[in-house]
Amino acid sequence: MSTLRWTTALAAAALSVTLLSGCSEVATALNKGGDTKCSDYIKQNADDQRVTITKFIKQQTGDDRTPSGTQVDLSMAAVQALCQVQANGDTPIKNADIAGIFIRK
Repeated sequence: MSTLRWTTALAAAALSVTLLSGCSEVATALNKGGDTKCSDYIKQNADDQRVTITKFIKQQTGDDRTPSGTQVDLSMAAVQALCQVQANGDTPIKNADIAGIFIRK
């Protein structure tokens, strides 16, 4: 392999790693946290749901520290359960509650 090809391949690999590692940071920055609609939350994979709930907890507490894993896990379970039965899928996760099961908010 020539030096030019080797350098080009190495640069492409480095760029790919940079883009892939940056995607999670971009996803976190663009994530709406508590303003995420229940219908969107349900469609997210587990990793994206964790990011959403972590941001939501930070928004609710006003604390920028990462919440404990247990707190995130319990919140994920609660939001998942509430969002699956909301009468209105456009309900933000911060507003999902028992009443939303019966009343279209």
